[in-house]
Amino acid sequence: QVELVESGGGLVQAGGSLRLSCAASSSRSIFNMGWYRQAPGRQRELVATITPSGRTNYGGSAKGRFTISRDNAKNTVYLQKNSLKPEDTNVHYCNAVGVYLSGSVSNYWGQGTQVTVSS
Repeated sequence: QVELVESGGGLVQAGGSLRLSCAASSSRSIFNMGWYRQAPGRQRELVATITPSGRTNYGGSAKGRFTISRDNAKNTVYLQKNSLKPEDTNVHYCNAVGVYLSGSVSNYWGQGTQVTVSS
């Protein structure tokens, strides 16, 4: 079992920036890490993912404004959010994918951190 602890959410004015952090309790068998977001009444959607080697994948809303990065030594993934807009207000969830020798794959989720952008 892997525990994910998120931090860095909060209230920011439109045009401002935030950096979210997510620390995993273990790096063993962890492959991809990433961020998803969910607005009230909507489905959870991809923001960005990153592999251990640093290869990234961004959802459409994140391209050009958000940057995902990863510190493998600290088992931590970051999301730098710039040029924030009120419509970026949502809960962000950290995700880690564990791939095990048995062939099983597990998805782990953080508890969520709120990002609120005021106009």
